[in-house]
Formats: sequence, C-alpha cells, structure tokens
Amino acid sequence: MKRALIGILTPSSNTILEPTTSAILSGITEASAHFSRFTVTRIALSGGANAQFEFEPMIAAARLLADARMGIIGWSGTSASWLGFERDQALCDLITKETGITACTSVLALNELLGLRNIRRFALVSPYTQDVQDAIVANYARAGLAVVAEAHAGIAENYAFSEIGDDEVRRMCRTVARDGAEAIVIMCTNMRGARLAEELEAELGIPLLDSTAAVVWKALKLLAIDTRRAAGWGRMFSEAA
Repeated sequence: MKRALIGILTPSSNTILEPTTSAILSGITEASAHFSRFTVTRIALSGGANAQFEFEPMIAAARLLADARMGIIGWSGTSASWLGFERDQALCDLITKETGITACTSVLALNELLGLRNIRRFALVSPYTQDVQDAIVANYARAGLAVVAEAHAGIAENYAFSEIGDDEVRRMCRTVARDGAEAIVIMCTNMRGARLAEELEAELGIPLLDSTAAVVWKALKLLAIDTRRAAGWGRMFSEAA
C-alpha cells in the first residue's frame, strides 16, 4: 500500500495540533503526519507578532518536509483569518513553487467547508484577544459571511491557548450556539476542539468546524482518501466525503 505522507507546518509553541492530527489519522493505516516548526509565540496585531508569519521561515520549514517526500504540505495555523485569506493562497502557491508539493491550509479548508455547506452565518470561538477577534470577524464580513455570535478567551500567549480545558471549550461553544448560527468555527490550532466535535454536534445540533481538523480533512481530500475513514471526528469528515 502506498504511503500517504502529510507534512504539517507547526507554530513552535503549539502542543495541541500534533497529537490531534495524528489521532485523526490513526485509523487510516497508510497515512501519517510529519511536522516542521517555525517560531510563533504570541498572537497580536502588532508588527512584531505579525512578522512571525512572514513567508521565509515557513518556506524553510516546508523545505525540510520536502526532504521526506511528503505527498501534501499543510499549514496548520490560522494567521490568515486576521491577516487576510489571500495570504494563505499566496503561501500555498509559494510552497508548491519551492518544493513541487501541493499545499493547503487550515483557514482555506475552513472556508471551503463553509462554502460546501452553504453556511453564511456562523459562530466563532477562539482564544484570541478582542482586536484579533474583531479582525477575523471583519475579514469574514468582507467575504460575505456573518459571525452572528462569538466567544474569545482574551489571551495573546500562544502556548497558553493549549491550557484552555475541555469544559471551557464546551462552555464557549454552548454560549455561541444561538442567534441563527449555522455552524461553530473553532479558530486556533492550539486550542482543544476537534475531539469534542461529535459530542457538541449531538448536543447543539449544528456542525463544529475545528481548524486543526480542517487542514487534515483537506489533506485527505487532496490525497484522494475517503474522509469518512477518519471516524469519530464529527460531521466534517462523515458528511463532506
């Protein structure tokens, strides 16, 4: 059986996306995830914080993955949600140009999932500060999508996002599951969410689209692997096969 090697660009202070990504793939015997880090420690709208997402270090990390002959390279991060969706498309194009490998990202995958489901009104959950959250809401408004409810933790330190517990994520999701939201988006790949998807979807009656899971979903699609094989991770995988 041909191996499906999935390379994942990872923020350096992130501790959630790696175990989550590997867990999602655990039932797909030919698939495995491989990670390459670059420095990200703080999420803010300052010039210094945004400079963490300049393309040069991301491309350097992608080249290391290319050494291991990845079938896909995914950026498991959400910076384009506040910096602009076009940045992720430019990053994908550059990764492919530099490595010859098709690329995808969490944010572009989330946007594709919203489009496939014709979702125009969604609820947003993140660990970010108010100004970052506002920038995300504004970017989606420009794209014609309405954030009808939101909850954020008000944190800037990237590592600290991983310490938000399951019960707090549940509380935030329950808070925003109102006002006509057609889905909940968890926007952060260092925040728990994916493993709660089936539980919260059953309770709240709407899809939960997690950013860590979204890039895995897209990688499987690009590798022509049936997403339904990632069982137990919510409607994202079972209904959008």
